[in-house]
Amino acid sequence: MKATQKYIRTPARKLRLVADAVRDLPLDRALASLRFMSKRAALPLFKTLTSAVANAKTHKGLSVDKLKIKAIDIGEGPTYKRWRAVSRGSAHSIMKRTSHINIELQEKDHGSKS
Repeated sequence: MKATQKYIRTPARKLRLVADAVRDLPLDRALASLRFMSKRAALPLFKTLTSAVANAKTHKGLSVDKLKIKAIDIGEGPTYKRWRAVSRGSAHSIMKRTSHINIELQEKDHGSKS
């Protein structure tokens, strides 16, 4: 049960900050905290996580109670390079960074509580 979102216009560093906050939480608490987190990077993570849950429901017939987060990987995507004109005919470079999100869910073990 995987979900991927590519070419997100948010730097990987900012997405990793949010991903680290929810990586070890149970799935329902992770979804709730992402939904109400005041970081802009939380929205793409929330959408990707709900997509992974929907994939698990559709393909395997599992409910949210039976799933847990196996891995959240934030990778760097391509950087869009732009420039801005400044005084004396010079230019400053602007790096617009992008990211890729990979989320993998797995079925909970019957013996564990989390």
